[in-house]
Amino acid sequence: MQKSLKSVLIIAAIVAALLLAYVAAGPYLAINGIRKALETQDVSALERHVDFPALRVNMKAHVEDYIARRGGGLAESGGLLGAMGLQVASGLGGAAVDAMVTPLGIGALLQGRSMWMRGTGQTVDGDTYGTPRPADPLRDAQLRYESTSRFTATVPDESGQPVVAVFQRQGLRWRLSDVRFDAPPTD
Repeated sequence: MQKSLKSVLIIAAIVAALLLAYVAAGPYLAINGIRKALETQDVSALERHVDFPALRVNMKAHVEDYIARRGGGLAESGGLLGAMGLQVASGLGGAAVDAMVTPLGIGALLQGRSMWMRGTGQTVDGDTYGTPRPADPLRDAQLRYESTSRFTATVPDESGQPVVAVFQRQGLRWRLSDVRFDAPPTD
């Protein structure tokens, strides 16, 4: 009896350690999954690693915040007309995010990128009809855990400002849920 209880406890500890290792490796697996999905332009594979509803809500909030910061002076100085313009711009920004941050919108972006890369000769083998160089937006990212359910990958944009991809743990799975552009608005 004592020996079987000890065996059960050892097996339970091994299973718990393997589960913990899997959850800890989750963000890295999600980044690799996104990388492979972008390389093969497989939108359904991308959907497994991106929480599109959460990403869409977060991106809309960022766009609205950016428009409010950039257009705040217009609304104050332009009175009613400025406020209406700001509202229209915010609505258009939200509609653009709604259209683009979907599996279909990302698929269209990937297809357009593929055509652009082929047209400009940026292919793996230099042949115009060859496979385009795969997108790898998280290459050389600085990776870190912010908590047990939040992980970030930070890469600089063209101007050197940080772009932070935020991954949230959902059960045992990690998915991209936000992209933060931490650059302050320029005046």
